Amino acid sequence: MGPGVPYAIAAKFAYPDRVAIAMVGDGAMQMNGMNGLITISKYWKRWADPRLIVLVLNNRDLNQVTWELRAMSGDPKFEASQDVPDFPYAKYAELLGLKGIFVNDPGKVGTAWDEAFAADRPVVLEAYTDPDVPPLPPHISLKNAKAFMSTLWKGDPNERGIITQSFKEFVEEYLPHGD
Repeated sequence: MGPGVPYAIAAKFAYPDRVAIAMVGDGAMQMNGMNGLITISKYWKRWADPRLIVLVLNNRDLNQVTWELRAMSGDPKFEASQDVPDFPYAKYAELLGLKGIFVNDPGKVGTAWDEAFAADRPVVLEAYTDPDVPPLPPHISLKNAKAFMSTLWKGDPNERGIITQSFKEFVEEYLPHGD
């Protein structure tokens, strides 16, 4: 768990003339990524192309594990072990001399990426995301669907948000679009 930023650093050392991109969750960022930013701040001026972009999906939850427990075991979120402290990753990047970009509006994601790719230094692009959006594949097994429903019956603390987001995804999938 958590090798995204270290792997991006390794890729950057292997190909210093290319952009390297890491996509990590906030849990992985707190495990290894923040330390990796210190390494990046030490070496980035030596690279032919200084761009290394770290996208941090900040949802204040060990989300992949939370959803695995829900879908595989039917267990509700255990907040004591799954909640991740909120941390200003983009601001931390700025403290290290890197560029920090924060986005919490889906309509501004494209502009944020444009800004990241145009930067003259490594970037932390922090995206505030909704932990109630299921990171599940669109077609799950009947066993996983039953386990997921059992999570809700047991009283998951995020029950309302999960139901709302699941309904939105269902509607998006089955309603005709004006494409």
